Amino acid sequence: MDQRNNRTIAFFAALLVSAAALADSGGKWVATWSTPPQGPYPIGYAVGQPLLKYALPNDVAHEQSFRLIVHPSVWGEKWRIRLSNNFGTTPVTIGHAFIGVQESGSNLVPGTNRELTFGGRREVTISVGTEVFSDPVHLETDHEGGGAQALAVSLYAPGTTGPITWHAAAFTTSYLSFPGVGDQTAKEAGDVYANSTTSWFWLDGVEVRADSDTKVIVAFGDSITDGFFSTPNGEDRWANFLDRRLKADFGSRFSVVNEAIGGNMVIAVRPAPGCTLCDGERAGIRLQRDVFDQAGVTTVVWLEGINDIGGADASAATVIGGMRTVIDRVHARGLKIIGATLTPSEGTAFGGYGTTTTNTERKIVNEFIRYGGSFDGVVDFDAATRDPAAPGFLLPQFNLQSTTGGVGDHLHPSRPGFIAMANAFDLSFFH
Repeated sequence: MDQRNNRTIAFFAALLVSAAALADSGGKWVATWSTPPQGPYPIGYAVGQPLLKYALPNDVAHEQSFRLIVHPSVWGEKWRIRLSNNFGTTPVTIGHAFIGVQESGSNLVPGTNRELTFGGRREVTISVGTEVFSDPVHLETDHEGGGAQALAVSLYAPGTTGPITWHAAAFTTSYLSFPGVGDQTAKEAGDVYANSTTSWFWLDGVEVRADSDTKVIVAFGDSITDGFFSTPNGEDRWANFLDRRLKADFGSRFSVVNEAIGGNMVIAVRPAPGCTLCDGERAGIRLQRDVFDQAGVTTVVWLEGINDIGGADASAATVIGGMRTVIDRVHARGLKIIGATLTPSEGTAFGGYGTTTTNTERKIVNEFIRYGGSFDGVVDFDAATRDPAAPGFLLPQFNLQSTTGGVGDHLHPSRPGFIAMANAFDLSFFH
């Protein structure tokens, strides 16, 4: 046998060993970060978004690279990502993808950037309305030692894409190059990623191999769960604080992932001239993709309904009927669901959120959540955030704007409100 054949055999043997090592890693796949696909860019409620007309002219990508920053809940050594073309109108090709550890901004920790493949190929084409997973990749981090805090997923879009599936309000800074810059995904230095964004594009999930007893909790809802009025890059949504409480008590046995969309509704549709597409698909429509398809999910925490009542004039009875349908579907999958009471909204100056009628309907929905017997547990966000002197209003110290500064809008609690909401959970329910 000649030397060239020996090298060929050795090469394929190495591939087989590598594949076996990835497959036989123990534990199970769990969702460690996720976000719901919301619609085609730029439809949605982006927050703190820099002007992107030069970065994404005509609202599509052209020969450019994206570096998307995400904060996993649970860390490990084997990773894979999920990419979405749910709201595209043409197949989208991702020409190259990497995953690495963020150092600062768009820069990566040297030596951590790992190439991702899809069925063994570096390029993948995603059909309209579908999602794809990457192959597993080995990436060790120093998270336990306090080093790694975020991952950076780099994607290259060759040619000119069609409409981009995105999540509008990330409250996390990511980066993209100018059009025509080409494939920069392998680079650890981030200078070529000249533009910043507060949204995520195509990427809607990261999974990690974790211990077999790891349980995933899905925070499901609207803008209050999505993080409106939270601190950019502060990871201080109520779901983040709940995640940290669980970690402090139980270690990494729980992963909390966020599947909320600003404006989302249980069952209603915002009337014209409102932006119906901006609100994302209604809860029941997106339940399969955004909850049931999350790897390792055991529990759902659901806060939703104020947009139905205040934004679409739906009755409490309509909201409760929609809730019952979703609850039945969750139970049919063998999952538990915690109902979160709706927080106060009196004083809100837009839509119908601030009216006494909305407050009356909100209280009826909250009575169903608390005492209707449909949910497996209840977390009383209303009690945690309302002003005792004016129960239809948020506490004044929670009516702040942590995102851009200043006073709040009487609808969205800010950082101190999110802390109070997370502290309202009885953690023994999860244990």
